[in-house]
Amino acid sequence: MRVPRATYRLQLGPGLTLRDAARLVPYLAELGVSHLYLSPCTRAREGSGHGYDVVDHGALDPALGGEEGYAALLRAVRERGMGLLLDWVPNHAGVSPENGRWMSVLEHGPASPHARFFDIDWDPPGRPHLRGRVLLPVLGDHYRAVLERGELELALEAGRGALCVRYYGHRFPVDPATYPAVLAASGEPELVRLAARFAALPDRSPGRGAERVRRTEALRERLAGLLRESGRARRALEGVLEGPGRDPEELHRLLEGQAYRLAYWRVAGDEVNYRRFFAINDLVGLRVEDGRVFEETHRLALDLLRRGAADGLRIDHPDGLRDPAGYLRRLREAAGRPFYLVVEKILCGNEELPGDWSVEGTTGYEFANLAGGLFVDAEGEAGMDRAYRRFTGEQRTFREVAREGKRLAMEEELSAGLDALAWRMLELSRRRRRYDLTLNALRRALAGVVEHLEVYRTYATPEGLPEPDRRRLAEAIERAGAGGRGDPALFGFLRRVLLLEDGELREAARLLMDLQQQTGAVMAKGVEDTALYRYNRLVALNEVGGEPDRFGVAPEELHRWALRRRERHPHALLAASTHDTKRSEDVRARLAALSELPGEWGERVERWARINAPHRGRVGGREAPAREDEYLLYQTLLGAWPLGEDEGFAGRISAYMRKAVREAKVRSSWISPDEAYEEALERFVRAVLSPETGSGFLEDFLPFQRRIARLGALTSLSQTLIRLAFPGVPDLYRGAELWDLSLVDPDNRRPVDYGLRERLLHELGRAGVRALLDEGAWQSGLPKLHLLRAALGLRAERPELFSGGEYLPLRAEGPRARHVFAFARRLGEEVAVAAAPRLVANLAAPSGPLGFRPGAWEGTLLPVPPAGEGYRNVLSGDAGELPGEREGGALRLPAGELFGRFPVALLVPVRRA
Repeated sequence: MRVPRATYRLQLGPGLTLRDAARLVPYLAELGVSHLYLSPCTRAREGSGHGYDVVDHGALDPALGGEEGYAALLRAVRERGMGLLLDWVPNHAGVSPENGRWMSVLEHGPASPHARFFDIDWDPPGRPHLRGRVLLPVLGDHYRAVLERGELELALEAGRGALCVRYYGHRFPVDPATYPAVLAASGEPELVRLAARFAALPDRSPGRGAERVRRTEALRERLAGLLRESGRARRALEGVLEGPGRDPEELHRLLEGQAYRLAYWRVAGDEVNYRRFFAINDLVGLRVEDGRVFEETHRLALDLLRRGAADGLRIDHPDGLRDPAGYLRRLREAAGRPFYLVVEKILCGNEELPGDWSVEGTTGYEFANLAGGLFVDAEGEAGMDRAYRRFTGEQRTFREVAREGKRLAMEEELSAGLDALAWRMLELSRRRRRYDLTLNALRRALAGVVEHLEVYRTYATPEGLPEPDRRRLAEAIERAGAGGRGDPALFGFLRRVLLLEDGELREAARLLMDLQQQTGAVMAKGVEDTALYRYNRLVALNEVGGEPDRFGVAPEELHRWALRRRERHPHALLAASTHDTKRSEDVRARLAALSELPGEWGERVERWARINAPHRGRVGGREAPAREDEYLLYQTLLGAWPLGEDEGFAGRISAYMRKAVREAKVRSSWISPDEAYEEALERFVRAVLSPETGSGFLEDFLPFQRRIARLGALTSLSQTLIRLAFPGVPDLYRGAELWDLSLVDPDNRRPVDYGLRERLLHELGRAGVRALLDEGAWQSGLPKLHLLRAALGLRAERPELFSGGEYLPLRAEGPRARHVFAFARRLGEEVAVAAAPRLVANLAAPSGPLGFRPGAWEGTLLPVPPAGEGYRNVLSGDAGELPGEREGGALRLPAGELFGRFPVALLVPVRRA
């Protein structure tokens, strides 16, 4: 197995095809990347901007260049000795006419040979109207209104000999067994005879599915032939479609006979009977636990791995799978050879990756949150609390806000799945003679357990429940039933079932495994997509897998985590920005600096609110923007303010704030947008950013913003160095080799100027290191690019040191010791030392070259492992030995020397010729 030295995430799409990616290979090779890490490149829905709405797992997407484009990219990377890591999506598929399997299921229902592919409940308890049917929540209004307005159209696909129903851009197949009413209404003898044959088709029960499909195809060919050869028959059938076919009652009768039910999109949360990716109706869950489904959805991936045309996989959303450990084992075995495998698993708190997962590790969100927390000053928490609560009036903890978000998700967007589980719990309780447990009580209790579960999901299998998950579930059940809020007998029953202590173990395990596939969606929608937008104390902490109430990470904690990481998952990815992060690494680095300036921040934000008061409006008798939204806005401006010209900045911020308030679901939402509030918010944003109307605000804001930008740049360099030298594989997100001031998607999917990056990379060889830090030069991102190229170059020179070397925590001494985070990597005689400043608000130079005040590090020393000839800093541009204090075999280096020529230090022993 070839382990990457460093990966670079490319976001493929209309603006970056596989051939475009091939043209970037020389640049990325020069940067020092070993593997390109591609977003999904299998066939997705037409116009897809991200690739996760896969419609055919067995084909490379023609829109991205297809097989020829992939071959061109593969040649380019192999010529440079590089590799490819593919993003694979086993959990779901796109709901679209382009998805042939999905269309077959809509046409034939449970009889379709592809019915087993999709996670559909064909007999949802409590919903007899959906027995044998799948709900399609696609209508823009109530079904009756849409029907009566004539927006649903019965149409003929003459070339296929098929009927379909059209609704704007949607197309739904018609069950061929329901053709007879339409064909017979034509009065044309040949069509009437065909109607009788269609009427004789087997029903939609699974037992005769193959026969049904075979006979359907034969009859369709006959119908298509008849329509080609007989203009009279075609005109007669078209006449039916233009006449009776447009009658609402006739069309309703036809639709009632289909294997689907068209419905208003708003009912999805309560009614949908297929598992979705989170709450996205257009992404349907796949049953990859079924052997045939696994084989057909992984044939391409396995072929690429076996042929050596791909070097590894990143598995998207494993928490959606029924049995992630079993899936990963099967994937390893099916490949037939070792390959690099990581999973997009979000770990919470002290949660560890399950020990039976056959993977190199995760995609690195836990690293991003821990490393980011190192630059948040725990001593500033009380001051940031005061500023936030005084400005917004919010008194709740983040955990309280998170639980509220999860409750909201279960009530509005994800209710249907919980309802079905409650019905099954009710049936199980009655079999256990617990007749006094009611459906509503069971549903409330289940929701309470999910609300208090503090991880995305547990990992029970039919064989049992792992002990860590047993503890987590037991704690959630205990908290849900605490305070006399529930019937002890009810929670006792829940405990026996969910902890697999009930006598009917098999049914309890099935129920728990179904629940597990839903809890991750509740966490994602309730916390990631709600609470993280409602609680804005310091949004540098509001990240996927983050804990906004955990204010700062001590160096000792990060050291301990690094030691565990090296022991358990030394080759996992180390992320800073991804396509899913709420803010880029450099935006978070800026905002972390506020934790060192809570008093000044609190004063300024109050002053800005007073200055901007004339721009506020009122909507529905309340201020617009709300105080919480205004507080978020000021942080967003500080974090994302461009270092150069950006004519579209006001539009970017307006779009971001619109998304933020919809995600928060307080004053607006995706389901019920308050356009008046959103328009008032946009007017406010544009007014405060306008040089004409916002001059008073900008005069006070911009000097503070420039200071925060300098602190953010220093923090970003420190974070980047740690990522490049830590145990694991550093992952770079597209474009973030320079300062990346992006917000959440779609802002982080804007085009990347690779021409600029190539020019700057070439300039590095001509410019001295000190010149990179000059005022006017550092703003271009050159210091970050220099750090990346130098550190990745060192990893390429000494790959074993960084992939397998020991991790040695180092501790500075002296008055600024707490402001230095340092560690060494050692393998035999080889050693490298990384030293990164932290919490530098009072140490940074306020102007001039990017760096520190004279004397800032006076008296601070870093003890380092002995090296015979001393050390040099590969980042400083100086090959000479760093001066230090030697005492016996010990060596201590002055921090002022470490950070005097470049703001961070990566040291290697001096080698004499």
